[in-house]
Amino acid sequence: MAEQLAGLADDRALLGRTSTAERVSDILRNRIAEGYFPPGTRLSEDGIGGTLGVSRNTLREAFRLLTHERLLVHELNRGVFVRVLTVEDVKDIYRTRRLVECAVVRGLGEPPYVVEGLAAAVTEGQLASVENDWKVVGTANIHFHRELVALAGSERTDELMRSVFAELRLAFHLVDDPKRLHEPYLQRNRLILQALQAGDRAEAEKLLAVYLDDSLERVVDAYRRRVGEDGTALG
Repeated sequence: MAEQLAGLADDRALLGRTSTAERVSDILRNRIAEGYFPPGTRLSEDGIGGTLGVSRNTLREAFRLLTHERLLVHELNRGVFVRVLTVEDVKDIYRTRRLVECAVVRGLGEPPYVVEGLAAAVTEGQLASVENDWKVVGTANIHFHRELVALAGSERTDELMRSVFAELRLAFHLVDDPKRLHEPYLQRNRLILQALQAGDRAEAEKLLAVYLDDSLERVVDAYRRRVGEDGTALG
């Protein structure tokens, strides 16, 4: 927890003078999505509240918001923990991703498309793979899909998918071979980017749909090796 709190201290400036539970929940959600708080981590009220400089009541409200988003769970007499997903949770995440992401690409309209954010995420993933940092590759992959969703220009869609992508990170954390999981999608992200750069949204959607189906199969297979159907870690 000390390492996570050290990184969290950098986010204190984001609160500014209008420290609210929503802002705190945004910070914690982003930290979960970036992989700083693994599934099963107990979140210390004193540690996080002191690091961010917020009241206990504000922090508890932020925890409540993230519990509603299925990122945290409150255990009676034990505290608040980052949630461990079930296999059905993982499947539902991918159902949601397929519905939303494919619809975004299908509805893009006429090219050219603004894909600089996608290109930056592809580069981020490639550089991380050279460093053999597969946690960062996973983060870059999430950045790619977040930028893809952002092409819709919809704040509501962005807000919906922020929580979905944060949940996805919880699944990534429990995969025992992150290189095997993430490496194939470096090239597949690039192919989707190239299709959009060429203005071919139909090809991009086709690549994306197959991508998500394959990713679901890989994640569920890897996840079952570490976690039971109900989210109970296997020995």
